[in-house]
Amino acid sequence: MLSDRDYIRNSGSASRMSLTAWLTIILVGVFAFQCINDVYWRTPVEQWLALTQEGLRRGWIWQLLTFQFLHAGLLHLLVNLMVFWWLGHFCEGLLGPRRYLLALFGSGAVGGLLQGLLMLAFPMHFGLAVVGASAGVCGLLAIYALCERDAEIRLFFVIPMRAIWLLWLVGGISLFFTLVPTPREFDAHAAHLGGLLAGIAWVKLGWHQEYQPLPGTALLQRIRGWFVRRPKAKPQASARWRKLEWDSAPGRPDSENADEFIAKEVDPILDKMNAHGPQSLTERERRILEQAGQRISKR
Repeated sequence: MLSDRDYIRNSGSASRMSLTAWLTIILVGVFAFQCINDVYWRTPVEQWLALTQEGLRRGWIWQLLTFQFLHAGLLHLLVNLMVFWWLGHFCEGLLGPRRYLLALFGSGAVGGLLQGLLMLAFPMHFGLAVVGASAGVCGLLAIYALCERDAEIRLFFVIPMRAIWLLWLVGGISLFFTLVPTPREFDAHAAHLGGLLAGIAWVKLGWHQEYQPLPGTALLQRIRGWFVRRPKAKPQASARWRKLEWDSAPGRPDSENADEFIAKEVDPILDKMNAHGPQSLTERERRILEQAGQRISKR
């Protein structure tokens, strides 16, 4: 039912912490654990979680995800968190929670894979291990820059720059030091490059738009159907509800009843608002929601 949707109610859901805030807390907590482990516990946990040559050779593929939660030092953590906080809120609102997490950690995994392959092929140039959230953050940077090309950014809080220029700048630096892995810059530039390429692909393939299905969606839905019981058929709507007239709804055929109107018009609008926020709605979509709310409040 329309009124049962939690994002249509006047509740305190808007005050819930964002995923970006939760991930920031998690990253700080993991770094605190690393520091405590260094002094008191001294367990080999970072050998299992950081992206390492040994782990890749053993097939420890979880390292493509877990290395993104570790950091080499306080400055490394603070820089990543500062950029992540700025980009994360925009991308979370644009993509919605599920696509946001997939874009963030998927970009990080692609960056880690590129860095890892080069570590295996050229260990003297690309090091033995890599940690940090910067590969995933680079993916978010690419998504932001391609969706907000002309947005002004203050590089180092001083130099004004368009978002798309920052993307080319970071991409150029990452590409150069991937091709020229000088010991002067012994860093995860290949991981940054992989993250940028993943973010660019995310936008070019249209995955930042909710109506564009992600790869494997149909297969996952089919698998899910094997384990989830099919819901019982919904009872027919009451006669009073079926007789509701939506005379002022733009573009509505006269013969369309309330159930069909909700399925075709209202539900997609609510899904769009849930994914991208109220600011993404057009004037026509806002009028339709107002009319739907007025009709329900009179029941």
